[in-house]
Amino acid sequence: MKKLLTDWRIHLLAFVLAVIAEMIGRIRFDFGVAAFSLFPMFYALILGAVLGGAKLIPTEMMEKASPFGSVCVMMVVAKCGTGIGPNLDIVKQAGIAMILQEFGSIFTVILAMPVAILIFHMGRAAVGCSFSISREEGIAIIGGKYGLDSQEGVGVMGGYVTGTILGTLFLGIVTSLIASLQLFHPYALAMACGAGSTSMMTAGIASVIEYYPDMADQITAFATSSNVLSSVDSFYKYLFITLPMCNVIYRLLTSGNKHYKNGVPVKGREQSTQAEREEKE
Repeated sequence: MKKLLTDWRIHLLAFVLAVIAEMIGRIRFDFGVAAFSLFPMFYALILGAVLGGAKLIPTEMMEKASPFGSVCVMMVVAKCGTGIGPNLDIVKQAGIAMILQEFGSIFTVILAMPVAILIFHMGRAAVGCSFSISREEGIAIIGGKYGLDSQEGVGVMGGYVTGTILGTLFLGIVTSLIASLQLFHPYALAMACGAGSTSMMTAGIASVIEYYPDMADQITAFATSSNVLSSVDSFYKYLFITLPMCNVIYRLLTSGNKHYKNGVPVKGREQSTQAEREEKE
């Protein structure tokens, strides 16, 4: 850690990006019926992605900066956690609603698997990227059960990378749009933000608080409690409920499907056969 802290370039770049993002500030797009806002976190992520993609940040520097992500997340969790205690009674009143909303991830399986198989004709990678939100718990389950070098492993790692890069941006924008419609109670929106990813949760609650600034503490408490609960029960939920569901749906949708043969995409099978022939030659 001492060695990492000596690289002043990382801290200078982070400071500069934070200042630029804060100077841009919040930008609101209003379409009458719905609206959404972009926050400084969005600009910082985009600026970092652009600089990295343009090779303006050395690979060594990016690798050194990676551990700081966990440190920052710990600080965010600690800050959000301070809001749970004073609002614990309100959170308790949610009762069964707080527990039942945890099963919302089941619908990601119901929605994602048919799209992956019937539209994109994906192989077993569809199982890996659809049974969870592809965070650390999901990677651990797939890695232990199938191995990360399997098709399921490719799927969960693809979901992890996509979620890391786009998940925070997506949740921030979508939450802002839904909050602007004022169809749901702010507590419900807050609980929905706690999907098990702290960065996504932070972006989501910022959008909700924009519309309900007087309830900032309560919204943060509900979101943080939901996020902690999601992190605790997600491993067992993924292992015993959503992963078996994905396997059943995969068998049902690929059976008799002209794009699949014995559960393998026809196109993928052709490529695999060609690769085997080339290897033998």
